[in-house]
Parts: sequence; C-alpha cells; structure tokens
Amino acid sequence: MTASVLPSLSVVVPAYRSPTTLAQLVQKVLDETASLASTTEIIFVDDGSPDDTWERVTALSRAHPEVRALRLSRNYGQHNALLAGVRAATGDLVLTMDDDMQNPPDQIPVLFAALAADIDLVYGYAESEQQSAFRNVASRSTKRMMRAGMGDAVNPRHSAFRLFRRRLVGAAAGVRDPFVSLDVVLSWATARQAAVPVRFDVRSGGVSGYTFNKLVRHALNMITGFGVLPLRIVSWLGFALSLVGFALAGYVVVRFLFFGTSVQGFTFLAAAINVFAGAQLLSIGVLGEYLGRVHFRSMGRPVYLVAGREGWNDSE
Repeated sequence: MTASVLPSLSVVVPAYRSPTTLAQLVQKVLDETASLASTTEIIFVDDGSPDDTWERVTALSRAHPEVRALRLSRNYGQHNALLAGVRAATGDLVLTMDDDMQNPPDQIPVLFAALAADIDLVYGYAESEQQSAFRNVASRSTKRMMRAGMGDAVNPRHSAFRLFRRRLVGAAAGVRDPFVSLDVVLSWATARQAAVPVRFDVRSGGVSGYTFNKLVRHALNMITGFGVLPLRIVSWLGFALSLVGFALAGYVVVRFLFFGTSVQGFTFLAAAINVFAGAQLLSIGVLGEYLGRVHFRSMGRPVYLVAGREGWNDSE
C-alpha cells in the first residue's frame, strides 16, 4: 500500500493528571502509525488538570509538529473531553486512547486490521484485565447496566481504545447534553461495529478518576439520559401493584360476603400502605431523574468550554 492511499489519522487523548507519560506516548504513537497513516496528528485535551499537564502538552506541541493541544476551562469529564477532541480532528480516521499507557500504542495495528471496508467502528477490549478485581467487577457491572438500559445499540465490549471513521462525528453535531457519552453518539451513527481483543498494560502513571461511585453514576446518567428502561420498569411496576391492589380488594370482599368477617390487623394495613407508597415514591424519583435531564439541557449548560489551543495555525 503506497502512502498516497493511506488514510490520515487523528489520535485523540484526554489528559488528566498524567504529565509523566505523555512524551513516551507521543513517540510510540508516531512510530506505530508511520506505516499505517499518510499523516498523523495527536490531539491532547487537557481536561482541567490541576498539575502541569498543560505545560507538558504545550511543550510537546512545540517539539512535534504532529501534536496539538486543547485546554478545557475546567474538568468536564472524559467523554466531554473526547467530544472536544474528535470535533477538532481532521483525519480520515479517529483513534481515541487513554493517556496512561494502558492502551499500548503497539496494539494500534490490531485495530487498523479490524477496520474492514464494511466496518465503521472498532473497539479494542482487554484480552486480560490489568486492574484490581474490585475495579474489574465494577466496570463489568456498569457496562451490563448500560446494556440492559440501552439495548444492543452500544457495543457490549466498548472501551476507551476506539478507531472509527471521522464521518461518524457528524452524529455529535447537535449534542448539547452535559452528560454526553461518545459511545452512545457513535452508536447513533452506525451499527457496523466490531471488537477485537488487545493487550492492555498496567497504568504507567496518574490515578484513575473512575471510582465505583462514579462508574455507577455514569451508567445511570447514560441510562436515564439516552434510554427509557427505567420508565418502562416503573410502568410495569405500577401495573403489577394495581393487580395486587385488586387482588387484596377481592380478598376483602370475598371474606365479607362468604364468611361475614373483615380482614383484621394493623400489620396488614401498614404493609399494604408501605408497598404502594414505596412504589409511588420510586416512580416519582424516576420521573424526577428524567425531568432533571430536561432541566439541565434547557439551561444551555455547555458540554465543554475551550480555554486554550496550542499547535494549530491561526487560520485553522
């Protein structure tokens, strides 16, 4: 394959508290993609990192013409930072990866090999987990929650190591949701997806910002922000409890008509009230979550705000 038919590539890397790994990442990415792409640009998105990450990426952009950098005004989250980066990408293909060397650059050719003519999006998933057992269970559990809530649209083996055609970014043109998910956005654009096993390495630097609570919160945000499963569960719960109510009413009537007695006991009455009151509060809570999403979207809260750019020409 000659250089003239090779695609151009944009590598988008959200950066947060990982200044020590970035120089190594740049060199390895450029080495691995030299034979895969006609040109490679590396876009670092500093997601409001409180350390010297921005100084490191700006220094790299001055040392390497292939490196560009965006600085967000505060910490918006990984997917918001990814959206900022992929919108700025200019390559035919877009590759996203973590900044901590868990996604080894020498596995990039595996993703390229899997991106066949009939495939638009390839995920690289870990052939063996390199995180703690607790974190692995938490990650798998939240992915199952998202899959249960959103169906088959999102690839069950989605990860931060993705390669996709840049035209898919058009699906994000109208996104104004502060709880954005790049994987959901990509699922809107194509169903032609694939996932391949790749090697994941142990984190070289930095600390993961995804605690168990944040993973669960992210899954719930995605389910209530892009799916209706909780509303359907509440509907079925209301239907089931209405049947229970009719059954209890029938039981009381039958006891009175055929046996001349009524149902006695405060415990029975209190239990019935608790069941129905609990169902009502659950329903109100679910509806409140959806109304909250509508409220945040109507506020016009920005998905991200770029505070600085480095490595681009003035005309770009």
